[in-house]
Amino acid sequence: MMSTTEIRFSGFGGQGIIRCALITGKALSLYDDKFATMTQSFGPEARGSACSAQLVVSAQRILYPYITAPAVLMALSQGAYDKYHPEVIPGGTLIVEEDLVKLGDHDPRLQVWRVPATRVAESIGNRLFTNLVALGFFTAVTGVVTAEAMKRALPGLVPGRFLKVNISAFEKGYEHGVQARGAAAP
Repeated sequence: MMSTTEIRFSGFGGQGIIRCALITGKALSLYDDKFATMTQSFGPEARGSACSAQLVVSAQRILYPYITAPAVLMALSQGAYDKYHPEVIPGGTLIVEEDLVKLGDHDPRLQVWRVPATRVAESIGNRLFTNLVALGFFTAVTGVVTAEAMKRALPGLVPGRFLKVNISAFEKGYEHGVQARGAAAP
C-alpha cells in the first residue's frame, strides 16, 4: 500500500455506503495501526439517491482529509459508477456490484473486480447485508485493511442482534475476493 491511499465507497442511499466507510475507518484506525479520515455526501432524498463516503488512509498523520485522486472505487450502483469511475487514478482499483453495474468505457489500466454482493446477501437471507459482502470482497482484493481488523470493528457499527450474520456476510464476501484474486493470479 502507498503511504497514503484514497478510497471512495459509492452507491445509492440505503445500501449502507456510509457504514462501509465507518467500519473500514474504525478498523484501520483502531486495529490496523493506521490513520484514517472519512467524509461523506448524499443527496437530499436520502434513500435511493446518490451517496458516497470517502476515506483517506495513511501510515502517517493525515493533513488533508478530503480525497483528490482515489486509488480505489467501490461502486454498488450504476449512477455511482458513472459519476465516479473517471476519477480513479491510472492503475487504481475499481470494484463494482456485478448485477447492478454495467461497465462502460473506463481506463484500461484500472484493475476491475466484479462482486455478486447482492446475490450473495440474498443467499444469506437479506439483501441488507450487501454492504458487508462487498466490504469482505474489498478487504480481500485490495489488502488495504486486514480481515481481522474489519471483523473487530463491526461491534457498535452494526446492530448487536445481527452481528453474527454481518460477520458471516463479510466472510462470504472475503471468500469471493480470495477466489477472485486466485483466479486473476498469473
